[in-house]
Amino acid sequence: MIHIVTNTHISGRGWAVLTWVVTRAAFLLFVFEVVHFPGQYIAHDVSSVYHRWYGVLSTGSFPLHDVTWQYPPGAALVILAPGLLPFLSYTAAFFWLAFLADAVILAVLLRDSRVRRGGRMAGVWVWVGGGALLGPIIYARYDVMVTAVAVAGLLLLPRRPKAGGVLAGVGAMLKVWPLLLLIGTPRGRTTRRSWISAAVTMAVIALAFHLAMPGSLSFLTFQRDRGTEVESLGATVFHIARHFGWHGTARMHYGSVEFIGPHVHLVSTAAMALSVLAFAWLLLWRLRARTYSVATPFDAAFTAVLVFTTTSRVISPQYMVWLVGVGAVCMTLRESVVRRPVALMLGATLFTTLEFPIFFEDIAHSDKLGVALIVTRNGLLVLASLSACRRLWAATVPRRAARGAVEGEPADAPAAVLTRAERVGVHDKG
Repeated sequence: MIHIVTNTHISGRGWAVLTWVVTRAAFLLFVFEVVHFPGQYIAHDVSSVYHRWYGVLSTGSFPLHDVTWQYPPGAALVILAPGLLPFLSYTAAFFWLAFLADAVILAVLLRDSRVRRGGRMAGVWVWVGGGALLGPIIYARYDVMVTAVAVAGLLLLPRRPKAGGVLAGVGAMLKVWPLLLLIGTPRGRTTRRSWISAAVTMAVIALAFHLAMPGSLSFLTFQRDRGTEVESLGATVFHIARHFGWHGTARMHYGSVEFIGPHVHLVSTAAMALSVLAFAWLLLWRLRARTYSVATPFDAAFTAVLVFTTTSRVISPQYMVWLVGVGAVCMTLRESVVRRPVALMLGATLFTTLEFPIFFEDIAHSDKLGVALIVTRNGLLVLASLSACRRLWAATVPRRAARGAVEGEPADAPAAVLTRAERVGVHDKG
């Protein structure tokens, strides 16, 4: 029986690796234009935008007057990285580095399934399958590199909080969002070590770039001035309004296709307010959470990234790479309470590929098909966000704990609960 079970585990891993190889080989054929992927050309950002930034960054300066540069200074390292492969063109080198980052994510999830989780393959399959649903866009943006850092850091957090914090800090200097991975660390020593490590890492990287290259903080202004992108939740209002006489337009603005016209600024402001409310909810959850399981740090990280993605003024298709990666980490544990939100997120990933690049013309013109796709995708993200918030709260903020918080329960209680849960295998799932 032991021999049969072992073979089953090997077979499961083998199928996952084979599926990854087949789907990723297809992605390479698509991005190298050996086979045309339906819809919009997806590699423009690499061949034109990233390559242009590479030329500027190579001179020792950030793109000071390019409003499409909206990333933290650490992103320069990713944009410059293809230069390490001088025997390839910039675009080809970038694609192969993206492929390598994808392989790293697969490898760390496979290792985790074998060494730490008793052979559980759900997380591996979420990455393999979710990436397949997302399509070749995964290699045509630098988000997969950021996700590789984030996944490795999140998996390290429970046992090596300092190392996990360092990787979260590195990720934050690449594209900000990995800092959200620290929201669910148990109070006490784990939080102190991981948060301090992340802060020191970010400070060192920011200072180094500030001293070495002018314009390292120019991205803050360009990001502030962005509007409502046509794929965002707020844009749903204008897609529908177009069919009732709204006369705005959709055109390229600050690096993405945004709506321009009456009331757009109001909706953009509302989206930012919604993000602030999401942050306030996360802080409230952090203060009230008392019952931690081994999965809580992962579930909280997924919930935080999910709600900020959903409420953003921009929901570019590559943002789904973040959610698939963090969702895969959650699924490495049976104790996770966000299985349904992860499933909803995977559904949204499929509709993301349909709306970009396949039917993006319909999205830009708010055709009936485009409206149906964007309403469905954004609706799934909203449902996933609400479900994740509800489940995380129910699993970690029991009524008695909420009362205890008012009566002055010790601040380091969650760490104690986590230790007992790991020892006896009892977890409050809500």
